[in-house]
Amino acid sequence: MGKKLISEQDILKAHRSGLRSIEIDAETVVTPAARDAAQSYGIPLVQSRPGQASANRFFESVQLHSPSTPSSKQKSVIAVGSDHGGFQLKEIIKQSLLEMGYSVADVGTHSDEACDYPDFAYAVGVLVANGNTDRGIMIDAIGIASAIVANKVPGIRAVPCWNEFVARSSREHNDANVLTLGGRVIGTELAKAIVKAWLETDFAGGRHQGRVRKISDVEKKTLTG
Repeated sequence: MGKKLISEQDILKAHRSGLRSIEIDAETVVTPAARDAAQSYGIPLVQSRPGQASANRFFESVQLHSPSTPSSKQKSVIAVGSDHGGFQLKEIIKQSLLEMGYSVADVGTHSDEACDYPDFAYAVGVLVANGNTDRGIMIDAIGIASAIVANKVPGIRAVPCWNEFVARSSREHNDANVLTLGGRVIGTELAKAIVKAWLETDFAGGRHQGRVRKISDVEKKTLTG
């Protein structure tokens, strides 16, 4: 596999799309003009951790969409992804997000052909964890498998939700940053209501702040051994 090349045009595309950082690794070649543009636009080039697959292999396949009507939410970018079991619902949720005024980074899949959910759940998780997007939504057939994958990405708190109460609780109490849904078990209107509730609910902080901090502490202990 050839080395990944990041050009000035890639940086300009990232800037226009609202991406906040670009992950690079030892195999990434960044042109001098691209480095200057990244510094000018305040887009850090983040070195990936050893042993962690780079998110750059998803970079070309990400489709970036902005709402047609200007909105105060337009600066918020939501990563969305699915496997074939969640593809149809992803397309509906993507349109709903745009109508609500959010920008969308669609990592795929881009058809209903059979594919592997870990690839797309990982891509969503990395975009959120690296700060490229504000939050993420991943849809597979049931919604559980993708949560398992996304939670392997450091910094991710992914939750499968099946009603609005669970969605609000996951935000208020757990500061969840990735939502997973089941494309074959949740109806379209309920899914849209869950997404709306999840996005519009803030983390309550207070006594929950210490508990979320403990989640991060457990993660750090696991990573450092």
